[in-house]
Amino acid sequence: MSKSISISHTPLEQPSVTAEKKALTNEHFVTFMLGFTVVLVIMNTMMFNLALPKVAEQFTLATSTASWIVTGYSIVFAISSITYSRLSDILPIRALFIAALLSIGGGSLLGLFSDGFGMLLVARLIQASGAGAIPSLGIVLLTRYIPLSRRGRAMSIMLAATSLGLGLGPVIGGSVVQYLGWHFLFVITGLTLLLIPIFLRMLPAEKATGGTFDVLGALLIGIGTTSLLLFLTSKSLLALGIGIVAILLFAIRIRTAKNPFVMPVLFRNKSYLVLASVAIGAYMVSFGFLFLAPQILSHIYGLEPGASGLVLFPGALLAMLVSNRVGRIIDRYGNGALLRYMPWLLLSSIVLLALFATQSYLALGVIYILTSVSFTAISSSVSNEMSRLLPKELVGSGMGLFQLMQFISGAFSVALSASALAWQHDLSPVRAFDNLIWGMVLVALLSIAGALVYRWLKKKSTAADMAAENK
Repeated sequence: MSKSISISHTPLEQPSVTAEKKALTNEHFVTFMLGFTVVLVIMNTMMFNLALPKVAEQFTLATSTASWIVTGYSIVFAISSITYSRLSDILPIRALFIAALLSIGGGSLLGLFSDGFGMLLVARLIQASGAGAIPSLGIVLLTRYIPLSRRGRAMSIMLAATSLGLGLGPVIGGSVVQYLGWHFLFVITGLTLLLIPIFLRMLPAEKATGGTFDVLGALLIGIGTTSLLLFLTSKSLLALGIGIVAILLFAIRIRTAKNPFVMPVLFRNKSYLVLASVAIGAYMVSFGFLFLAPQILSHIYGLEPGASGLVLFPGALLAMLVSNRVGRIIDRYGNGALLRYMPWLLLSSIVLLALFATQSYLALGVIYILTSVSFTAISSSVSNEMSRLLPKELVGSGMGLFQLMQFISGAFSVALSASALAWQHDLSPVRAFDNLIWGMVLVALLSIAGALVYRWLKKKSTAADMAAENK
């Protein structure tokens, strides 16, 4: 018996929704508001890292227990991302977006008045169930309604907002926790409730034409990713075993289900997978370094969380400022130039960080500007290229899977960095951090290799198309 929810009898391969409006009525304002919402969501992901010691102290918890505030959030965020993205193939984006904002806002209200660890954890999980939807639904919305000629700029704003949120998170989070207390972190994300009337008015009206939602597939990928992430954080072999089994069952499921949670054709698309590897390498480097940088600034230079955030903030801010230029380059010249050169800039910045990050915190801040800008350019060009590469009926599923791969790669990078620090406890902090950053140089090479292979595949495909036309 197929365990799917039938929303109507319309096959999923047909266009998922029918738009009453063919374009956004106020494209620039919608893009700006999407970017602002993404900043709030990404800030929310980062801010609570700085609150863990205070929470553990207040509720007398072990650090491993308190860390579930971040770990649990991350797991639900990942599952929510791909679930909402998949549902966008079936249901109107506006309804999904409002549901996500209600989840974030509702979780924020619960967290603001929480007086125990259990309630705090539940509040964070409710937040994550909506937060994971915002980036993926935003990309689907821009892909669906903004023409190719202007899509690059819009994508760049969205992805630069991610960088800005990453930069603002430590600064604002550290200051709020230090002077107001961790409860007030929920006030910031509670602002999403004020955005609901705006998005109700701005987002296009769509009519669902139906389809089916693969509940079993969603459960399997959810259990699989959850268990693997638990293994990364707790080193539980049981979690690893459950994760592997669930992923194997998921692989079987998507090949046998009529309308699977993730289209198996995505895993047969070499260009899609290779292109994704370019961004995965960049995400691993960026997220890994953002995990290490506050510790370097704290343990080696003795900076407080707020001051550490200020060191990283210029890089995030500049990435936001140059995003418009990056988008114009994409719209005018395409994604090829950025995909060709930006991975090399990323590699160069990591080599410089390996040489100077533990020598001067000013050098760390200046060099991180290059890392942040190259990361934003790579993310923007990959997302834009992917939206061109995928057929319309696969955009929702493809972008959702892409978001999930990015998240898992970032989580793996952080977990591996934390474990590697523990393995090097006999070394001096400077030596241990230097070793980790040199390790990131190897990861940056993944982006370069992926970009080279993708360029070769694209040339091969173009040559084949030209040969077919000449016959």
